[in-house]
Amino acid sequence: MQYRAFEPGIEILGAALMATFGGFGPLRSIVDRMLCREGLVDSGAPGDGVDVDSWYSQQAWLDALREVDERYGTEVLFSIGAEIPNNAVFPASPVDAHSAVQSIDIAYHLNHRRGGRIMYDAASGTMLEGIGHYGYERLGERQILTTCVTPYPCEFDLGIVATMVRRFEPTAIVEHVGSECRRHGAQACTYALRWG
Repeated sequence: MQYRAFEPGIEILGAALMATFGGFGPLRSIVDRMLCREGLVDSGAPGDGVDVDSWYSQQAWLDALREVDERYGTEVLFSIGAEIPNNAVFPASPVDAHSAVQSIDIAYHLNHRRGGRIMYDAASGTMLEGIGHYGYERLGERQILTTCVTPYPCEFDLGIVATMVRRFEPTAIVEHVGSECRRHGAQACTYALRWG
């Protein structure tokens, strides 16, 4: 289900939170007010409240994304998701569409922490559980299936996945498949990616 953290106390890195500003384009003052209402930033100059190296409540950010959904619609959620790869910490640069989509789950865990511990340790390859996953299934040379089990909204995740695959395959088609959707209470959403 979307908008409900899987575990209490999960935090998100400020660098990822900055995607909210990119998703709203020139309307940064809207974002500042919204993040302030959720207790994520203090009031002040637009954009000055988020520290890219600080950690913020995941549930508060999910609450802010719910407000985006209710007030501004799914297109803005998609835009915010599309900005995640431009803001969040990602592992080593992918070399093709397949490695780009595979990198999403590691990046997801690098940008979240539990109990003060980042949820992916690059040195050991250890990934902590508690926030879900971005799946990867190679269906062929030009096809990927990804199942997202996260508390984030469907359209937000769709924006992340579409941006990552289109970095290498600009004409890729990305679509929600199956009847299950977090927007309707399901635990996961599945997206088919194809190109060429």
